Amino acid sequence: MADDTSYHDAAAQSEPAADEAASFAKGAADRMREAGEQARTAFQDRVAEPVRRAGEVLREGGQKVAQNNQAIGLKIIEQAESNAHQVFAAMRKAAQANDVSSVMQIQGDFLREQATRSMTQAREIGELIAQFGRDAVITLRGGGGQG
Repeated sequence: MADDTSYHDAAAQSEPAADEAASFAKGAADRMREAGEQARTAFQDRVAEPVRRAGEVLREGGQKVAQNNQAIGLKIIEQAESNAHQVFAAMRKAAQANDVSSVMQIQGDFLREQATRSMTQAREIGELIAQFGRDAVITLRGGGGQG
């Protein structure tokens, strides 16, 4: 029985040490949990959120590129249609001409007008592309709602 008593005495004496060790372990676990939360928050704020925002900007940019390509395509078709109408109008005039000098005059006028039209059309496409470039810069700088 003496062994029983000494066992109980030893257990009673070691209980505060066990409580202290448990308290220390709990404190360490709490600190680790807190450090983990801080790391998660820092990762979220400094990595995940900027990556998400960059993804949104790229998605918006991709949509804008598609819209811009469509606008340029439609503008080119509109210009081609206008050019075709001008060609047929000149051919009609030439077909109605009374002599060769009138045909030459009609042809010369058409070529001058077509050269002017081509420069104007190239300028229009260039202005569209420049505007799209300005819009892209605004989008990349984070002002996607503007413009």
